Amino acid sequence: MKNKEHNRQVRDTVVKKFKAGFGYKNISQALNIPRSTVQAIILKWKEYQTTANLPRPGRPSKLSAHTRRRLIRDAAKRPMITLDDLQRSTTEVGDSVHRTTISRILHKSGLYGRVARRKPFLKDIHKKCCLKFATSHLGDTPNMWKKVLWSDETKIELFGNNAKRYVWRKSNTAHHPEHTIPTVKHGGGSIMVWACFSSAGTGKMVKIDGKMDGAKYRTILEENMMESAKDLRLGRRLVFQQDNDPKHKAKSTMEWFKNKHIQVLEWPSQSPDLNPIENLWKELKTAVHKCSPSNLTELELFCKEEWEKMSISRCAKLIETYPKRLTAVITAKGGATKY
Repeated sequence: MKNKEHNRQVRDTVVKKFKAGFGYKNISQALNIPRSTVQAIILKWKEYQTTANLPRPGRPSKLSAHTRRRLIRDAAKRPMITLDDLQRSTTEVGDSVHRTTISRILHKSGLYGRVARRKPFLKDIHKKCCLKFATSHLGDTPNMWKKVLWSDETKIELFGNNAKRYVWRKSNTAHHPEHTIPTVKHGGGSIMVWACFSSAGTGKMVKIDGKMDGAKYRTILEENMMESAKDLRLGRRLVFQQDNDPKHKAKSTMEWFKNKHIQVLEWPSQSPDLNPIENLWKELKTAVHKCSPSNLTELELFCKEEWEKMSISRCAKLIETYPKRLTAVITAKGGATKY
């Protein structure tokens, strides 16, 4: 059993008496401590000029330096490798350790487990087009982006599978009705909506009934896009943004834009990172699910209410920082970004 360590005051007294000319035996008798302890305290003081406790190495690591480097290398090269796989790889080389030990080693090297972001699959041609768009528009003035009316369609589920809610509850009450979120098969239904916005705020939102085709899309533009542009005071030099969906690029639809003298922004395929409305969609869905709609009628109502609540300052900020978005795409060489 390890002897109790003497406190700092006793050690300081030993050194003080030694400086005063007392010998090891006299100090031992005066303080009633072993002579070997007195000798150890003085030797330590002579070497380190202190009586304080020095840093201790702790228990030696169960993993060799080689295995630690291998763990870090494997996790860095294969980001989706699991802790179980890493644990098995250490066992194969004779170093069996707990998963928490592996986590701690990876954390010290700056690697942390995080939920992987879902991003559209990008082919090389998609990356090339996104890079070309970002490069060609990087020098555009802020006023140019203020004239753009951004648009898109999105599906909103009644009971979103990705909606997370936290509850305060006691143990063994996880399945009590007040602690659960009601769900039904296939999300309980959903609605498709079209909407637009600019730096001046949100425009109209409309629910899409049935399957969208070119004729229905042109009706939406006629009844909602033009009015939104007027409400947001975009003027005659309006630039309209839409993705490359076939119904958007149909010959009759492009003729409609031409007859209305509306400039359509040339847009690369598979490029949600370039469209700031995606940020508003995410915020909208979060806000709507907090309202807990119980049917599709309520879902549509809440969508429109929350869309109108989107602040002008939020919309303006998304457009004001658009050059940063372009720079991020260029840095990623047309690949996925944080946007």
